[in-house]
Amino acid sequence: MTFREKTKEIRIGDRVIGGGNPILIQSMTNTKTEDVESTVRQIHMLEEAGCEIIRCAVPNMQAAEALREIKKRIHIPLVADIHFDYRLAIAAISNGADKIRINPGNIGAAERIRAVVEKAKEREIPIRVGVNSGSLEKPLLEKYGCVTAEAIVESALDKVRCIEQLGYDNLVISIKSSDVLMCARAHELIAKETDYPLHVGITESGTLFSGTIKSSVGLGIILYQGIGDTVRVSLTGDPVEEVKAAKRILKTLNLRKGGVEVVSCPTCGRTQIDLIGLAGQVETLVSGYDMDIKVAVMGCVVNGPGEAREADLGIAGGIGEGLLIRKGEIIRKVPEDGLLAALKQELDELQKAY
Repeated sequence: MTFREKTKEIRIGDRVIGGGNPILIQSMTNTKTEDVESTVRQIHMLEEAGCEIIRCAVPNMQAAEALREIKKRIHIPLVADIHFDYRLAIAAISNGADKIRINPGNIGAAERIRAVVEKAKEREIPIRVGVNSGSLEKPLLEKYGCVTAEAIVESALDKVRCIEQLGYDNLVISIKSSDVLMCARAHELIAKETDYPLHVGITESGTLFSGTIKSSVGLGIILYQGIGDTVRVSLTGDPVEEVKAAKRILKTLNLRKGGVEVVSCPTCGRTQIDLIGLAGQVETLVSGYDMDIKVAVMGCVVNGPGEAREADLGIAGGIGEGLLIRKGEIIRKVPEDGLLAALKQELDELQKAY
């Protein structure tokens, strides 16, 4: 049994995480939340990409009030991200947020935390208790001498106990660091200490290129151990790319089915077709198909035919042409400029029968 199967179930809107339920993909809008039209437009794009829970920053009362209209126009649970001002958390709950994210350490006095918890309890919505390595309290830094995985875990569990003492346990825990190995270690530690579901991710991981690599390594380590109930890949860029990366990470770890997987060779001097261009076109093409299949795009006769035969559909490149292969059988030889169209035709046929 994995850690994931032992975590308690928490309902977020019409979705459930924990208890061995499927790991859900999250992202966060980067629009001004009070700009309802832009925010809804971005959420719709994220929904189409496969986002299952969306979080919006609530830095002011206008943003908190905008949540009511946003919620009416989207189709996935809405999470309000709150820092510093407890009144924004209360307003976000009143305006329909399905979950709130707070760091009790920066909300303020105990009575303010109590007010937020009582409002969440009234509406029966979960609280995500979030702790980042950059927000550790001074006493913990003094105790451990620096930021450590142990310090992050202790901080998070202290905040959880604070809310539990107020009679509420509808909680999700998030502990993040931009240090991949520290983040992984912190998750290994906390998974042994609590049965609350864990929101996992590598915070401030960077741009599309470096951030995807860091997140893939970190989430790969964590998720492979059976830890984590919902994920966000944090990237500096279009949040749609976060969702794409998360889907690919989960699929690579066999934690999610569905979606066409493209495998392609790295090319070498034997390649006689524009394989790099073709592979990119194929990846764009297959994004429009919802089938759990593998498509191989291979460049030469060394590994091409064999690899393509292992896929559901495949292209094995030759001199200005390629073999089209389906379920291990060569269908026909196609000129290079007709390969993409031929592959699309085969995908359409598979989709009809899927």
